[in-house]
Amino acid sequence: MSKIAQCSTAGPGVTRLPYTPEHARALEHISDWMRQAGLTPRLDAAATLVGSSASAANGPAVLIGSHQDSVREGGRYDGIMGVLIGCLALERLASEGVELPFPVEVLAFADEEGVRFPTALIGPRALSGRFDPSVLDMQDANSVSLQSALSDFGGTPEAVTTQQRAQDAVRAYLEIHIEQGPVLEQSDAPCGIVTGICGIERNTVTFSGETGHAGTVPMNGRRDALVAASEFITRVHDAARQIDGLRATVGTLSLKPDVVNAIPREAQLTLEVRALSDQVRTEFAASAQVLGTEIANARGVSFAISRTYDQAAVPCNPDLMACLEAAATDEGINAPRLPSGATHDASAMADLCDISMLFVRCKDGVSHCPEEYASDADMDAAIRVTCSYLRRLAAQ
Repeated sequence: MSKIAQCSTAGPGVTRLPYTPEHARALEHISDWMRQAGLTPRLDAAATLVGSSASAANGPAVLIGSHQDSVREGGRYDGIMGVLIGCLALERLASEGVELPFPVEVLAFADEEGVRFPTALIGPRALSGRFDPSVLDMQDANSVSLQSALSDFGGTPEAVTTQQRAQDAVRAYLEIHIEQGPVLEQSDAPCGIVTGICGIERNTVTFSGETGHAGTVPMNGRRDALVAASEFITRVHDAARQIDGLRATVGTLSLKPDVVNAIPREAQLTLEVRALSDQVRTEFAASAQVLGTEIANARGVSFAISRTYDQAAVPCNPDLMACLEAAATDEGINAPRLPSGATHDASAMADLCDISMLFVRCKDGVSHCPEEYASDADMDAAIRVTCSYLRRLAAQ
């Protein structure tokens, strides 16, 4: 992990954006991993590096993958660790003389984080037939289009829409990823079986009142938009704590007129809600609307909420979860079940095939920063579980 972490722009942590020289250098390392695992690497039209098994096995393929890119000043494990573990698991099976009766591919997707361009998951969306060609016109901060960046990197933008795999040609997709949270560490477990990827919705919330001079308008009768927003934020937070598995976050707040000596006439904020159950998520958002209306009425301000983003939850396949769980038991590894609150490549791959995910414990639950860390012992546990998982699939 230390060598590929050097495929980064200068600065703290790892910054490796898609279709860049750092990405190209990373693919050299990943290609070596794939060859050592007995795989043949190739770059597809969407710049996904695909390592294919060289065996003559027939039937639907089992895919293992994750992403190579990072956020700015991120960690060295997020995404890329899953690609490495997939390669090391296949290398270990080959060293043991295990010949799997189905084709296997390891996938290193180019862009999952969505940092360089205002889109993401291009590789898995191409494979699942969900790629939107209009995103090729999107530009990065330097006015470089996605189409141009992909073409210059060696991809084939005009062929991305032809990358779709036939559903009967793919048996399953497994993604291995650091947990990015503290649950496994609190459970003293090196690995965890993911039950699904939470649905996400984002809402813009606006409270509108009346401004006035901070020193001359009496406290009684003020129509302070920020006071109403503050009450809303607190009560939404407290309500979310009562619902197991639900996450509600107010991540931005802007005020008007936003000056030190004036009563805020407008407070606009974002409310993001995540849950593994779409019903629970949408019911909570509806209750937040009722709550906001009640607060606005009591405070003499107006209230509006509008949904700006909606992504459905993606459950992992029960049979594949059971197979992973049995594989962990085979290896004597405690691997509890837990949901993923973050989105992964698997969320797009679910449009193509059944998915499963294996989480690896990360120190203090920290991710997306230089302090991100997964131990060699925990990664080895994930390799062992992956090997046993593939053996079990072979026996079915």
